Amino acid sequence: MAYRDFQEFLLRLEQENELRRIRYPLDPYLEITEVADRVMKRGGPALLIERPKGYEIPVAINTMGSRRRMSLALGVDDYEQIAREIEQLLQPELPPTGSGLLGKLQAIPQLMPQLGRLLQVARSVPPTVVREGICQEVVKTGEQVKLLELPILHCWPGDGGRYITLPLVFTHDPNTGKRNVGMYRIQILDQRTTAMHWQIHKGGAAHFQDAEARGEPIQVAVALGDDPALTFSAIAPLPPAIDELMFAGFLRKKPVELMPARTVDVLVPASAEIVIEGYIQSGERCLEGPFGDHTGYYSLPDYYPVFHVTAITHRKQPVYPATIVGVPPMEDGWMGKAVERIFLPLIRLTLPEIVDMNLPVEGVFHNFCFVSIRKRYPGHAFKVMHALWGLGQLMFSKFIVVFDEDVNVQDLGEVLWRWGANVDPERDMCLVKGPVDVLDHASPTIGFGSKIGFDATRKWKEEGYTREWPEVIRMSPEVKARIDALWEQLGLS
Repeated sequence: MAYRDFQEFLLRLEQENELRRIRYPLDPYLEITEVADRVMKRGGPALLIERPKGYEIPVAINTMGSRRRMSLALGVDDYEQIAREIEQLLQPELPPTGSGLLGKLQAIPQLMPQLGRLLQVARSVPPTVVREGICQEVVKTGEQVKLLELPILHCWPGDGGRYITLPLVFTHDPNTGKRNVGMYRIQILDQRTTAMHWQIHKGGAAHFQDAEARGEPIQVAVALGDDPALTFSAIAPLPPAIDELMFAGFLRKKPVELMPARTVDVLVPASAEIVIEGYIQSGERCLEGPFGDHTGYYSLPDYYPVFHVTAITHRKQPVYPATIVGVPPMEDGWMGKAVERIFLPLIRLTLPEIVDMNLPVEGVFHNFCFVSIRKRYPGHAFKVMHALWGLGQLMFSKFIVVFDEDVNVQDLGEVLWRWGANVDPERDMCLVKGPVDVLDHASPTIGFGSKIGFDATRKWKEEGYTREWPEVIRMSPEVKARIDALWEQLGLS
């Protein structure tokens, strides 16, 4: 289902007993973080802090911090439904073919459009442009612009300042006009300027680099709070051909409504709670950070572009959406899990041998990647490792471990057992160098370091294994069935 706006989503959470109202005036300086962190760690509900200390605007946090709430955010009972829908779209429609090699070759052009069908569906719900929207019920420009009127969190004691943590940042490629919607933290410098944390691998950074090469400023709009399908689409690892708002339309089964911003030539979500408009000047940088990051460590200060705010627009009674990151598990882990499950069918399009994949929350997205495969030939595990390092943001995976198809990679206990039991480090390890997450503090240089893969599959004689591979200890099916029938009588339930 599509939510009209962010507040309708909050109402749904409250109806489902997934939201708690906090009437105590918690301070956006550290106190909201401490409460939210405790709630996240124990798997608690979304929070709506109705009157944060010093502010009239409520703060909503942890709204997607569980599998249930992440599914509700996407308008489904369980986000695996979306994965199944994508998988169905990717199923080849096998045409009748003649026999022999010639018949198979004739079928190739008809089998190739699998991804094309997904693109067609995603593009079938493009955004629409409207003349009015709640995001501009209140318009502030010039001296009226005061960022610190918003209850922006100072999350952790060592942070360099207050941070907007759940923004949708809209930019356009200065060469092609193509839109990008990304999520990048924004540090408040004063009432009308911020730092924009554009990492080098992100779409917004690429747009700015192109604008800077032309010696031009780049116009930016930041939307806060809308149908959470938009928020999810901003973090989704989409193919370049799929626009984030088209994908949001696919998820919502309804177009996203956009309207022109007031001071920049950017279309913004008409139903956003708050929109911040402005520009980034070519060649201008400021020191950003430190920031308590999703790695569980503070990311170090560095120089990033300066965002100059020209307008703030919002609905008459907005809610400010926020999240916090830090030592896992946190809310962002559930967002990452949804990405993992929903986009697994697209990964299988390239690597059909993959049975399942687990990017554990404790691995903060990039540290661990556990994969089970249908092993078909010697060295198959190493092929999969290298292929994953060549797929989008999976290139950042620091530890890839490949298992046989009978291993449940969602069970970390089984993962550790099989990893330890099946690997000879000298034979089964692959060490490579390449791009790493810029937030990885262990690498010798920012954004470049080493990665390692382990083949934890059963070894074949063709791979140099000369001994007999032992069987896993399992009870016979007959005995298991007999004991199943007796279980209640044993009084052990």
